[in-house]
Amino acid sequence: MPLTGWTVHALALHRKLAAARRDPLTGLLGRDGYTAKARQITDRYGDAALVVLVDLDHFKQINDGPGGHAAGDRVLAATATRPTAWAGSRGAVGRLGGDEFAVADRIGPARRELRLAQLAQLLARPVEIEDGVLVDVAASSRGLPRRPVRAPAGRRRAMYAGKHTGRAVLAGPQHAPVPSINSRRAGRPGTSILGRAA
Repeated sequence: MPLTGWTVHALALHRKLAAARRDPLTGLLGRDGYTAKARQITDRYGDAALVVLVDLDHFKQINDGPGGHAAGDRVLAATATRPTAWAGSRGAVGRLGGDEFAVADRIGPARRELRLAQLAQLLARPVEIEDGVLVDVAASSRGLPRRPVRAPAGRRRAMYAGKHTGRAVLAGPQHAPVPSINSRRAGRPGTSILGRAA
């Protein structure tokens, strides 16, 4: 009998832990749960794995608009369903925080541009916030191959390259940072590697 009690207790704890790894608003994996699942996907599929970062453009305007934070919550919940449908059951989708999401999936190099364009179209669909009232949604998405641009600055450059364009950007060598000294471009004192974000 005690063994049965411990088993039931362990299962209950496991369910609570799994629930804690999920974002309560969207039902997506939280940062830690997503990171663990994404690591499994990238380790398993290697160069055929793709990680996509998504964030909503001008989200503060939705939160500050007539519908307030309730409208913002509806937009976040609706946005969460879109990369989930896009990735399917074999992908991992998480909410990293605020209006930032991430997806990891097996998508080979030949299909990446097309698949990222499909995701951009899904993300751009308006969201109904109440009684037929639609709000336009814009999102930026950046695809990072399993072995993306190595330097964090290069990844940020790729992120900003697609910001507010409505298109997906695939990080590549063109986003690699220029040689720098103390975070400044060589030969151009006073200029940041990243320049200014849009």
